[in-house]
Amino acid sequence: MAKITAVIDIGSNSARMVIYEKTSRFAFHLLHEVKSRVRLPENAYKNGGNLQEEAMQRTYDALENFLSIASSFKARKILCVATSALRDAPNKKEFISRVRSGLKLNIKVIDGEKEALYGALACCNLLPQAEALTIDIGGGSTEFSYILNGKVENTLSLALGTVRLKELFFDKKDIEGAKKYINEELDKLSDISISNLIGIGGTFRALSRAIMKDIRYPLNKLHAFECSSKTMSNFIDKILNANERRLKHLNIRPDRYDVIKPGSLIISELLKRKNDIDNLITSGVGVREGVYLSDLLRGQKDSTFPANFNPSVRYLLDSYIFDKNHSNQLAKLSKHIFDLICESYDIDEKYKKSLVIGAKLSPIGASLHNYSSNQHSYYLIQTALEYGFTHQEIILIATLTRYAKRKAPATAHITEYKNILPDEKIAELLSFIISLSSALLTHRPRNLDYNIGFNENSLQIASKDNLYLVKDAVKNLEFPQGIRVEFV
Repeated sequence: MAKITAVIDIGSNSARMVIYEKTSRFAFHLLHEVKSRVRLPENAYKNGGNLQEEAMQRTYDALENFLSIASSFKARKILCVATSALRDAPNKKEFISRVRSGLKLNIKVIDGEKEALYGALACCNLLPQAEALTIDIGGGSTEFSYILNGKVENTLSLALGTVRLKELFFDKKDIEGAKKYINEELDKLSDISISNLIGIGGTFRALSRAIMKDIRYPLNKLHAFECSSKTMSNFIDKILNANERRLKHLNIRPDRYDVIKPGSLIISELLKRKNDIDNLITSGVGVREGVYLSDLLRGQKDSTFPANFNPSVRYLLDSYIFDKNHSNQLAKLSKHIFDLICESYDIDEKYKKSLVIGAKLSPIGASLHNYSSNQHSYYLIQTALEYGFTHQEIILIATLTRYAKRKAPATAHITEYKNILPDEKIAELLSFIISLSSALLTHRPRNLDYNIGFNENSLQIASKDNLYLVKDAVKNLEFPQGIRVEFV
């Protein structure tokens, strides 16, 4: 696969392009993202589904600019897909031919089942593992999939979309007609009981972003944001009853004013029918990422990453860790200390994963600036540890790296993130484990030259060497109450 790949997704509301760079076999990161609100099917539903000249020209111009941007990044591969806007249009061949002739770009029109698969495939690989129903609300169609046992199943595409509903019902103020139409389509959805709903697409992201502002959510990260179905339903009620002035107050962007209500109504009617859903997860990824992953993971079973592989962790290691042996030692040592003390200090086993990853990634900030390494590690992890983690895990890992080799996490920091961080004592103990591991590796041994035991609240370090620098580093640590370190 090419090192730099561009993926273009021509949807009903927007055309988007993402550019990814591989850093190793399955690791990648986002280099650039651009979108244009082309509204390709604008006025099409009023004209027998035929695309109109003005909308086609807007889209053509956006694609021309996209290709120029991709060239500036030296993208070696460009994958371009189109969804319901072209799929449904009787005159789609005219537009496809125009683009192929004028821009030398081949557009692959994917059917609804493939669109649903791509969106769910992205969620299956790039969100924390959970059995869920996915919903991808577009301008012309809405796709559903079930993620069950780590696989994508029961894909379905329905003729529900924000632009479609706007032109057929909302422009005529026929809200009851819209509800009837939505429910007739939702009748086709498989009746599988599930508690998680993963939302893909602009409507879901817009609602989640507004909710985050409304509740003053402390972490500025949309991907993997979670809220209850009750919270979402209550917020949607406000949206459906709001005028434009009120929509602005509810933190909806002006370019969403005309389609936010149709999209919200789809979610509202779905939640009424599927009352077993109690947890909603926002996906920052969708069809574009699914297209990229299907290419990246060719040959992998079910197009999923190998067991215990995370692309964000690997990307950070590839890009910012120069001494991989030291990074691995920090992780190994932290895991060993955790196993020694977790029972005595009542630390839940679930925190081991975050601890080990935090230890392994803690040196990444030094590659930017040694004297501010902890702060750089913190910000890199908080922003770039994007895929496969809950917000609770991300902020915990970032916090542990921020305070590694330093004092315990500041009370102000714990207070700021109190709703997504564990208990302060747990955070303090986990931070201390990484700080201690770092101190015990001050002399940068090729292999560990001591043994560690634990007895009566005392970690005991036994070595035939004097470990002068190590002892000096350990003296400067801030110890949690009730724990000691002895050299024997």
